[in-house]
Amino acid sequence: MNKLKDTMKRTLLYLTLLCLFPLCLPAQITERPRPEEWKRLTLGGRYMDRFLPMKGEKKQSASWGTDSVRIRYVDNGIERDDTSFWGGNILQDADGSYHLFVCGWPENSPKGHMYWPNSTVFHATSEQLHGPYTVQDTLGKGHNPEAFRLADGRIVVYVINGFYVAPDMNGPWQRGTFEFDPRDRKIIEGLSNLTFTRRQDGSFLMVCRGGGIWVSRDGLSPYRQLSDRRVYPDVDGRFEDPVVWRDSLQYHLIVNDWLGRIAFYQRSKDGLHWVTEPGEAYVPGISVHADGHAEQWFKYERAKVFQDEHGRVAQMNFAVIDTIKWEDLPNDRHSSKNICIPMNRGLLLSVLNKKPITPRTRTIKLRIKAEPGFDPQRDIDLSSLRFGSYTEVNYGRGSKPLRAKSEGQDLIVTFSGKESGIGSEEFAPKLLGRTRQGELLYGYARLPYVDYTPPLLSARAPIYNKEENCLQVCVENFGLRSSRTSMLTISCGKQVVARGEVPPLQPYASTEVRLPLSGEWNSETYAVVIGE
Repeated sequence: MNKLKDTMKRTLLYLTLLCLFPLCLPAQITERPRPEEWKRLTLGGRYMDRFLPMKGEKKQSASWGTDSVRIRYVDNGIERDDTSFWGGNILQDADGSYHLFVCGWPENSPKGHMYWPNSTVFHATSEQLHGPYTVQDTLGKGHNPEAFRLADGRIVVYVINGFYVAPDMNGPWQRGTFEFDPRDRKIIEGLSNLTFTRRQDGSFLMVCRGGGIWVSRDGLSPYRQLSDRRVYPDVDGRFEDPVVWRDSLQYHLIVNDWLGRIAFYQRSKDGLHWVTEPGEAYVPGISVHADGHAEQWFKYERAKVFQDEHGRVAQMNFAVIDTIKWEDLPNDRHSSKNICIPMNRGLLLSVLNKKPITPRTRTIKLRIKAEPGFDPQRDIDLSSLRFGSYTEVNYGRGSKPLRAKSEGQDLIVTFSGKESGIGSEEFAPKLLGRTRQGELLYGYARLPYVDYTPPLLSARAPIYNKEENCLQVCVENFGLRSSRTSMLTISCGKQVVARGEVPPLQPYASTEVRLPLSGEWNSETYAVVIGE
């Protein structure tokens, strides 16, 4: 009789949710067609090739979950029978301990998974990067947290519609709200699910859910919008859960198409202009054990990264759920947790050519740096190496090695200059290959002639001055280097209506330029271009 009552309650709850969310329930999965060329990608051509086997000591049959995840590492990441966890990322303290800031709610909450708007932010710790993590205390209410360090050492934990800030991992935590300045631009899909990375000068770059790029001088406020359109791949997708990070060479961005259950990987030298590499960044099924057993979670969302001292990704963690969110009801066998997956960190590389590489370049010299646990002079299968633009090496093409020599503990490899695919826009050519044991080798190389901290000039909306028949335009530099004199051009449709010089600007400086109007002004259809 009790089982019948429980079944009736769950059925009633499900029907209630169906009435409340009729448009959302069917939209949980759709199959996205892959480009035909992705079939030709070689090992390392996809970001998801970098995932390594999960770690854990307690592989057992868990108390909740569908059959596809019932056997799992219960000590990987964080999970509890009484709590549904979601989101969150990990920071390391000076004493070597790991701190996970994650959100969650009672598993027996009356709305099941859909109780998430009432999430609590938990502070959990572990002595191992992969867990298990144990809750130590709470920060307060909030959902989809992401923690980061300010230049002064303070810890910020972003949550939707606010943040918590404290002098260290253990608080005390103060609640605050960010200030956003869209700078006359449309905010792309609202300001939620934000992700942050620190720039070289201690300022912060932020990506919002819709794919807009924002910059803050100190990481708290105000955040100012640079982009006027999303920077995500130009494909059909229901994008959310971006994660951005910067290593010692470049910026990285992964964004998830939650409906298609496929994520995309992008790179940038300045955080504003991005290239998209082919292949899946991640898809369901990436959580695999060393013995080949896979934890087949239904959804992998809220991807976050843990970076090493060079900024490379050592581990990614995901919010995972074993079923459709609407089917996770109170007191049932379904729930969610946070899992940790180690990553192939890649190699430390640098190109030694001083002059720009062109199709006429005869040879390319590449330094492969030795590291603890990696001896490039002994570990590399030299014949497997390919080097050049990702558009080439991801498909097994690119420049081939001619010879190699030792220099200290490092290895200097000379490649043929042919077929590298490296052009004038290249900022981080890619290496792919294998160890002598057949394991993946990959990395991106620094080019000595590339400016990795360029000026980023951005104009506000032109203001029409009727008395002087001119346009007044405020131009700001959000880059990390002073700009040269540049040319600002304003068009309406195909007609250039104003053009003039912008004087040099220091980082974060601004100026107002007045441009005589030479055509018909339309404040609804204008376009602004700034170029040196």
